[in-house]
Amino acid sequence: MTTGKLIHKTVLLNEVIEGLNLKDKSIVIDGTFGGGGHSAEICKKYPNAKIIAIDQDAGTFEKTKEKFQNLKCDITFVNINFRHLQDFRNSPPSPSRSKGQGTHGSINFPNLVDAIIFDLGLSSDQLENSGRGFSFMKDEPLLMTMKENPSPEDVTSYEVVNTWEEKNLADIIYGYGEERFARRIARGIVEAREKKEIKTTFDLVKIISESTPGFYRKGRIHFATKTFQALRIAVNDELGALKEGLAKGLSVLNKDGRMAVITFHSLEDRIVKRFYKEKEKEGVVKLINKKPIKPSREEILSNNRARSAKLRILEKIK
Repeated sequence: MTTGKLIHKTVLLNEVIEGLNLKDKSIVIDGTFGGGGHSAEICKKYPNAKIIAIDQDAGTFEKTKEKFQNLKCDITFVNINFRHLQDFRNSPPSPSRSKGQGTHGSINFPNLVDAIIFDLGLSSDQLENSGRGFSFMKDEPLLMTMKENPSPEDVTSYEVVNTWEEKNLADIIYGYGEERFARRIARGIVEAREKKEIKTTFDLVKIISESTPGFYRKGRIHFATKTFQALRIAVNDELGALKEGLAKGLSVLNKDGRMAVITFHSLEDRIVKRFYKEKEKEGVVKLINKKPIKPSREEILSNNRARSAKLRILEKIK
């Protein structure tokens, strides 16, 4: 894995912090810690806050140590997928936890928390520096797993493109990537792997290029974008994790506590919107913003990856 300083720019930072309506001693779950941008800003504004920072990629915690060295809030790092955020609630407290330093161990999880953040975007650091094949702009092994050190049992994009049936490939590329040329790309993958293994991102990009028409390859969005998105979602079961994370997050949220979710594509946003509407109808929550909050023009100009972001916030009322 490539190491180095984090380059990620946190999207909708101020909108999230303001929308959570935090207090001096709020307990916050940052369910997608990433570059630590939201957590660091909370620490600056609310030094007595307690943060439980969750990330599936253990490497993110090490890279953010410097960012938290001079901050006073109590932050604890937990290396899991946010779909399992309840699984460590009864763990014994870690003896090594300290303010501003954090720990990678188990914690004495509070029964309820005051705020939850889910920022569902792939961090710029994972995209650029992970070495796991998230970016079609770099020639890397086909992994696309969020885990820093995947086990042999973990699904990878290498396994998907080299072993899954053509119909299954077409279904996920269309269903998760909303790719109009999904069938052609799936056929191209199967034909290519019959000749030799598809090992790297550039191998896959070449196949996608040869499977799509010329006008598509010259479009505004890179022709491999949707296929790579689809494979990443499939490998990490991102939509299933989101559904679980939303339900479990709401279950550990205090009355009057708030949950903020940032999505980056329509499939995620549809799940969040549906969940929020259902819970509002049940009388469990109220929606803080009826329509999603989007980045300002200034933010998009300074960070192009923010262009598709949507923020939805709810408050638990019972």
